[in-house]
Amino acid sequence: MPTADEAGKQHTGPEEADRPPSMSRNDSAPLAPSRPNACCFCWCCCCSCSWNEDRQRAWKTSRETRLETIPNCETCTKPSQEEVQSWAKSFDKLMKNPAGRNVFREFLRTEYSEENMLFWLACEELKGEGNKQAIDEKARLIYEDYISILSPKEVSLDSRVRELINKKMQEPSSHTFDDAQLQIYTLMHRDSYPRFLNSAFYKALLLSTSRSSSES
Repeated sequence: MPTADEAGKQHTGPEEADRPPSMSRNDSAPLAPSRPNACCFCWCCCCSCSWNEDRQRAWKTSRETRLETIPNCETCTKPSQEEVQSWAKSFDKLMKNPAGRNVFREFLRTEYSEENMLFWLACEELKGEGNKQAIDEKARLIYEDYISILSPKEVSLDSRVRELINKKMQEPSSHTFDDAQLQIYTLMHRDSYPRFLNSAFYKALLLSTSRSSSES
């Protein structure tokens, strides 16, 4: 029969993975008996103990696709050879094409930078929102999912843009993240897009559509 301590280690309440790690020592105190050897009892972002990593992993899993009401995988037909070839002409052509965004997003996933596309799509959805209450809620979710330093999907922004966002979040609007969206768009254009065009991923797609075109 397992001891009380062993039972405590084996059981994790289902509600724990549904909320982000608490920053309060008082909030985390009740967890101490189940992990008596934990190296800390706070949830500061600098803590690197294994207990914190376990909680952060559980939090990441529960939050991973909170904004998937935006196009998770945009509904579109299989791209034609002409479309795929056009993506090499300019980044704008790629990003304006739903199939192009899907393909590029799949490539970003292989580079562990899919959050850049998810953030850009979330900003596009926010800019099309007209309801004030919905704007406030979506802006808050975008901030928590992509701007907060505690988020596993935090995008890379400079301090100037972060300061602007923090000020605008006092009264969010549909354009609160415009500067950040432009910065991430530019990052994808300059950094990921050239690698995408030279990747086996894109070349295989070109070959596939070329074969389909010749067979039809």
